[in-house]
Amino acid sequence: MTNEAAPRVVLVAITRHGAQQAAGLARLLPEASVCVAEKFAPLMAGLPNPVRAYAGAFRDEIAALFADFDQVVFFVSLGAVVRLIAPHLKSKDEDPGVLVVDDTAQFVIPVLSGHVGGANAMAEQVAALLGATPVLTTASDVGKTIPVDIFGRELGWKVEAPKINITRVSAHVVNGEPIAVVQEAGSTDWWTRTTPLPANIHRFARFDEVDLARFKAVLWITQAEVSAERWSTLAERLVVYRPPQ
Repeated sequence: MTNEAAPRVVLVAITRHGAQQAAGLARLLPEASVCVAEKFAPLMAGLPNPVRAYAGAFRDEIAALFADFDQVVFFVSLGAVVRLIAPHLKSKDEDPGVLVVDDTAQFVIPVLSGHVGGANAMAEQVAALLGATPVLTTASDVGKTIPVDIFGRELGWKVEAPKINITRVSAHVVNGEPIAVVQEAGSTDWWTRTTPLPANIHRFARFDEVDLARFKAVLWITQAEVSAERWSTLAERLVVYRPPQ
């Protein structure tokens, strides 16, 4: 496991009902901050959570929330959240995870940065606490397959590949095309879903065991140096993962 710091989480509400919902979740997530309108701050009395109470227009709070937190959980309608965050979006490598909890706390919806930003995992955690259903729309999660962009992250693996490779290989994975996973280093306990490993994923112990003509892409878990020639030969078909030494 990695030693990454716990994500900075904030629960956000702009109505009385939303603030009451946020307070309920805050009791279950004592490390999370809460952001509510100043007039609803008394509803947070007795909570151990840090409370940010704003007095002006809520839209003026978004930039600070994006800068200060890794996960932003809104008890606000999905449409309103989309409009509020739109001017602040940069890229999936920079934006925080954004989630929406519906008005009856039945569904938790990751809106932004599901994989790299961790919103999908956060949605599953929040849903478990609320007894709600996480609504995941990311193809690799829905299809129960390997998320190429964050594969092995919980084990401390670092991805090494051009962005275009990650995009192309992700498409091959979710489309069910033949994929070779070559593991020469790191923990082999990377498949943690309750469903079986998809039939299009084939595991190998060494790179030279792979007939490259048979596979659309290769996920290579290794400490070995990858030559420029190999990157060139495989073009946009290769993604490399580096486990901790």
